[in-house]
Amino acid sequence: MTIRSGTAISIAAAALLFGATYSHAQSDALVHSSAAREHSSSFQIPKSMEMEHEAVHSHLSELTKAGDRIGEAAQKLASVLDPHFQKENQDALPPLGLLVQLAEGKFDCGMTAVLSMTDRLQADMPNMLAEHRGIRAATSQLRDAATSENRSEGVKFADELGLRLIKSTTR
Repeated sequence: MTIRSGTAISIAAAALLFGATYSHAQSDALVHSSAAREHSSSFQIPKSMEMEHEAVHSHLSELTKAGDRIGEAAQKLASVLDPHFQKENQDALPPLGLLVQLAEGKFDCGMTAVLSMTDRLQADMPNMLAEHRGIRAATSQLRDAATSENRSEGVKFADELGLRLIKSTTR
């Protein structure tokens, strides 16, 4: 399994999106909060990001079943990773569903509903990055456990996830 730097790209793209529209979001808060309720289901997380999260979850789930140090470390990682993925799925990834349309010059007023998500992401960015550091620490513990148990699949998973996290926490 190759884990792409999708989350880092997601956060960077979302940051660009909300950075460009932040002043509009502040002046039009009532409009975009009501629009968000109407259009929130129209912001689809890119399939590649869903697949990536599913693959990480699947591999991590298998490692939690190991029952030894690897299983314990994988459970600890899952306990910090799962809530983080939920936050990403709520506010960081759905705005990416608009990028293709925006890059093609397409826009409709319903798209402004994304501003409530990007406002929340901006407000929570320090916490999200702190969570990445916690996930990175738990990933390192998983790698150490897999190394000591001589389990190459655990080492490979931890290395790939760790590389992805290093890129996203160097801000």
